[in-house]
Amino acid sequence: MAERKPARKGTQKSAGSTTAIGKASNGFTDEERAAMRERAQELKAAARRGPRAGKADGESDVLAKIADMPEPDRAMAERLHAIIKASAPALSPRTWYGMPAYAKDGNVVCFFQSAQKFKTRYATLGFSDKANLDEGAMWPTTFALKALTAAEEARIAALVKKAVAEG
Repeated sequence: MAERKPARKGTQKSAGSTTAIGKASNGFTDEERAAMRERAQELKAAARRGPRAGKADGESDVLAKIADMPEPDRAMAERLHAIIKASAPALSPRTWYGMPAYAKDGNVVCFFQSAQKFKTRYATLGFSDKANLDEGAMWPTTFALKALTAAEEARIAALVKKAVAEG
């Protein structure tokens, strides 16, 4: 029987040690992982509430998320909430990945992303593929927001109305 040689310590590299020391990972950021955890919590909460959950539950969740935002995102989110509700009363407020969102028939149509949440220089108002914003072969679906003037508010109201229009 052949005698076994003892394994030499420190000679094998693990598969994960090929990255350079100090090099940033290409994986998800802490903020993105937090948003995914929030989405999982939202799904669990919706399952607990059951099919009878209404607009009031979603509205309170959205208002709580807005209240947790630092300024100036909070003021912008409050104003957007009012504009969206007035422009498209059929949309139901809800949270989506920890952000205020507005859904039609259970599908998110538009959402607000605070600048602070992902440490970006501007907040965004985004529209999903469920929004009826199609215009030719190419159209914008996300808008950067630095401030809300009367002109931006009017444009947002028009976009939201178009997003939920039939056909």
